[in-house]
Amino acid sequence: MLISAFRKAGPGTGPGPRLAGMEDGENEDLSTRLAAIARALDTGSAHDTLQLIVDLAVATVPGCEHAGISFVRRRKISTPAASDAVALRVDAVQFEVGQGPCLDAIDVDRIFRSDDLATETRWPDFARRAHAETGVTSMLGVRLFARDRTIGALNLMSSKPSAFDDESLSTAALFAAMASVALNAAQTEETLQLALRSRDIIGQAMGILMERHRITDQEAFHRLSAASQNLNVRLKDVADQVVFTGEESQRQADATP
Repeated sequence: MLISAFRKAGPGTGPGPRLAGMEDGENEDLSTRLAAIARALDTGSAHDTLQLIVDLAVATVPGCEHAGISFVRRRKISTPAASDAVALRVDAVQFEVGQGPCLDAIDVDRIFRSDDLATETRWPDFARRAHAETGVTSMLGVRLFARDRTIGALNLMSSKPSAFDDESLSTAALFAAMASVALNAAQTEETLQLALRSRDIIGQAMGILMERHRITDQEAFHRLSAASQNLNVRLKDVADQVVFTGEESQRQADATP
């Protein structure tokens, strides 16, 4: 498995993340590790990239034991990927109480670190519950962004106090930057593929209408577009119906002037 190609010398100690296959005495610099991560994140799938981000964060950032990604869309927060149930629960607590390092990282372009949730005062309701319910003690909240758009936040967690040192912060910041670029590229690729698939479906539907009604391509597109507008249905959905049945539905025909 891809994740097995990455390992750390130990949580919060030692030289930090190393690639499997390196000799124990061989010194691997950060740029080499991050280059390998960048290649791993080039999946072309937003779903796969999300899961790889959290899995590789655990395998890469010194001190990290659990990781999750939080998205905010239309004032609703979700966790589309998590390394395990602990990360899911910690994110859920943040959302329930409306406070925590992840939420602050989404609002402010900086890393938020807590060395001990048991004594944390910035997010008292979150810290008390997260520590009591999951045993998580240390946390990092890192913003994920693309250009001037915030995608969400990466949450890194550990059961140990003061688990994230300065190397952890610098690695997490670089890792989050690369993860943001990879995720944005994957989302863009998926959007492009969806657009291409929609175009192909519409083209097939136009061909069916052209053959059946002996009309031009412009007239076929007009029929599809008119049905879409009059029925308040997406153009692709109208085309899907034509391709699936081989003809317009009666509702579509009636909606076409």
